[in-house]
Amino acid sequence: MVILIKALQLILALTILVVVHEFGHFITARIFKTRVEKFYIFFNPNFSLFRCKKVHGKWRFAFFSKNVPEKYITHERIDPVTNKKETTYESIDLSTLSSDDWRTDEDSTEFGIGWIPLGGYCKIAGMIDESMDLEQMKQPAQPWEFRSKPAWQRLIVMVGGVVMNIITAYVIFTGLLISQGSQYLPTSEVNKYGIQTSEVARELGLKDGDKILSVNGKYIEDFSHVTMELWLENSEYIEVERNGEKVKVELPEDAVAKIINNSTYLIKQREPFVIDGIGEGSIAQQVGMQKGDRIVKINDIDVPYFDDFSRNIVGFVNQNVTIAAIRNNDTLTFDVQLSSDAKLGVIPASLLERKTQEYTFFEAIPEGFHKTGKELSDYWKQLKIIFKPSNKAYESLGGFISIGSIFPSSFNWIVFWHWTAFLSIILAVMNILPIPALDGGHVLFLLYEIITRRKPNDKFMEIAQMVGLFLLLGLLIFANGNDVLRFIFK
Repeated sequence: MVILIKALQLILALTILVVVHEFGHFITARIFKTRVEKFYIFFNPNFSLFRCKKVHGKWRFAFFSKNVPEKYITHERIDPVTNKKETTYESIDLSTLSSDDWRTDEDSTEFGIGWIPLGGYCKIAGMIDESMDLEQMKQPAQPWEFRSKPAWQRLIVMVGGVVMNIITAYVIFTGLLISQGSQYLPTSEVNKYGIQTSEVARELGLKDGDKILSVNGKYIEDFSHVTMELWLENSEYIEVERNGEKVKVELPEDAVAKIINNSTYLIKQREPFVIDGIGEGSIAQQVGMQKGDRIVKINDIDVPYFDDFSRNIVGFVNQNVTIAAIRNNDTLTFDVQLSSDAKLGVIPASLLERKTQEYTFFEAIPEGFHKTGKELSDYWKQLKIIFKPSNKAYESLGGFISIGSIFPSSFNWIVFWHWTAFLSIILAVMNILPIPALDGGHVLFLLYEIITRRKPNDKFMEIAQMVGLFLLLGLLIFANGNDVLRFIFK
């Protein structure tokens, strides 16, 4: 059930973002009087779950139907001299079709829902895209086609999708700021008890109980941003307070690689183990523990913090132990017979105070711009790190499983919209990369055309599109392959 809930959230988020992205292409194309032949949610090879089109002023609908044939008849022959296959395309005389045939109204767009729930597409007339509609490109260019429009108009159409994704992220972020504000754990709060370190953090020179003062001389207000600052900014040192003294921890050259490929947390807050809740029928209830008890010892082992307790208690599975706790300045002891999971059945209290910044409508507008800009900047930096082989960041690249895992196991609209906004940023950045088959590839060729006043020929564009599709397919296989390997060998 958890997998299903995560998968449904992923599909819903991607559907929203792809529709928004393709609408950016659609609306800009229509502004410049370019025909948009199809606008589909999900992909629809051979048949569609639903499709509709306004034909000569009247809307027509079809459910679970085969796709309408194209407007060309394909002829193939083998050249007797070269022995190569030749393909020619003959336009269908639309006047011979019945008036209710959808193909007879060429200026109207066919909208539909496909059956493969991944993405969607917007098919613009006279454009070499992933549809690879070579029949149309063989015909003489028409004034309502994409290829006939000025380069500056085609450029606007191509960036329309990316712009819409950025706008969507901004709107979501701003809406969340208005409704929820901004909540975070201040580093100053964490410094009350210091940090809990992972094995990788200890390799970098950090220790349990360190209090973070600065990263590369910069104070980080939001504790959750400390790790991001370390690897995104390629930081050289961390200043901490250790046993009452200021210590400068120099980071090794491979710090970024270690942080990126770390499969668990790097650092997190630590707190005393104070009981906040006790499960009905739990071991803790049976021995008389109460809410507010602070656990400090297991036998003769001091466990002043929750992480100390968690690390030591697993060594006593199925054993009888004495646990000491402080209650109202009195120290009490409990004889506990642990089970195979060594759990007491309690909920630890959070003693650190999170800070909430509330925003009015007018305050959220500029803050939304700031947050969107920061997310864009941070993701660009992440991409630069991924393409740097020495960091081995490519090993942490993930596909649909990794993306789906960011969503919670139970549906929460606030969390859902947060991650949808973040995915919108990712979609915008990835699509603007200068790779053929992506929007950025088309933008690159259009900029070349504007600067040189020379338009790349259609054959070159077809080849570039195919190369780009193969590159994207390879990246897709690699990323999802990483997911599968991590799932098998985790």
